[in-house]
Amino acid sequence: MSHDQAPAQPAVRAVEAAWRIEWPQLVAGLTRLVGDIDTAEDLAQDAHLAALQQWPRDGVPPNPGAWLMLTARHRAIDRIRRDALLAGKLRLLEHELLTEPRSAPPIPGESLDNGISDDLLRMMFTTCHPVLSQLAQVTLTLRMVGGLTTEEIARAYVVPKSTVAQRIVRAKRTIKDNHVPYEVPDNSELAMRLDAVLEVIYLIFNEGYAATSGQDWMRAELCDDALRLARILTGLLPTEPEVHGLTALLELQASRVHARSDTARRLILLPDQDRSRWDQLFIRRGYAALGRAHALALQRRAPSGRYALQAAIAAVHTMAATPEETDWRRITGLYALLADRFPSPIVELNRAVALTMVLGPAAGLELVDAVAASGVLDSYHLLHAVRGDLLVRLGRRTEAHTEFVRAAELTANAAEQSLLHARATDSPR
Repeated sequence: MSHDQAPAQPAVRAVEAAWRIEWPQLVAGLTRLVGDIDTAEDLAQDAHLAALQQWPRDGVPPNPGAWLMLTARHRAIDRIRRDALLAGKLRLLEHELLTEPRSAPPIPGESLDNGISDDLLRMMFTTCHPVLSQLAQVTLTLRMVGGLTTEEIARAYVVPKSTVAQRIVRAKRTIKDNHVPYEVPDNSELAMRLDAVLEVIYLIFNEGYAATSGQDWMRAELCDDALRLARILTGLLPTEPEVHGLTALLELQASRVHARSDTARRLILLPDQDRSRWDQLFIRRGYAALGRAHALALQRRAPSGRYALQAAIAAVHTMAATPEETDWRRITGLYALLADRFPSPIVELNRAVALTMVLGPAAGLELVDAVAASGVLDSYHLLHAVRGDLLVRLGRRTEAHTEFVRAAELTANAAEQSLLHARATDSPR
């Protein structure tokens, strides 16, 4: 390799890292400026290509995200100049496109668009438009704003990639056909979009907490983004119980992040984690948010929502100094409530794990087999991983080996594959 070529590879890696981290902010900020999400995506892609061309030659800029945004803004001006229909907007947009600081902090006392000063959160409320079904809102927003790939969204919903791709195409077409403007809704409309926005934040955190693909077990930047957005929401909508419920759940889950892998990036499951590494500040914040969620629900005489119930389960785990001290009966009861109010096969799978800790692996396996019989989770690797674990506990190692091999085939995450292959090796045929 020549001296001219040597710097290229690190620069390309820097481009890809910046692109992965900054893409949601880029699309959100550009959509706010140009008013069209497809155009914003094109502009972001143009900036990405420009970085691939220039950074290997000129070096990586000190602030990669700002470089990408400024480049995309210049591309926006070029596009407006070429488009006769938009030429009249040039004078109005050019100054803002060139001079507005990227993600500028709000001036104290000043609110932007109903108090939503964060570009990502503004875009989430914008794309979660009631002209779409909630499923379509969440899917489109995860892809356009959350930065998740079609494959990652498909794994979150345990559906084929083609199904998600079709949902996104149909959602975009519906927005265009109905001439829906990309505008932040009025305060009166925030509540009707809140459930979808909460689900988007929840699924972004999940992808960060247990990455469905790649080499690393976690993607910390996604966890950080989701937690930041949840905290902002508690200030924006302080009387909404589920906003606090979601924040509590994310705080409590995030408290374990540093204990979930070792120095070799191998994943560490909950029973094997060093609990002294759990972040006590996050835990205290989680307890406080959970308390607010319950208090607000009581004021409304409403039952706890799905996120508050999951946060309560996470809280029981954090209260146990050792795995043996975990109150599994309480967790089983909370999962029963969750399954009754918000039924889903994944909730049933988690309930089976809790039931195992109370009644033994035979009871857990019976519930897992009932979930498996529906066929809904055939392609969900954790169904097979949980079933394999229960079979090991029952001494049925040959069957367990088959389940762990199948689970390893279904996951695209290298850290999970490594663990599952090791479990299969420990369960010889």
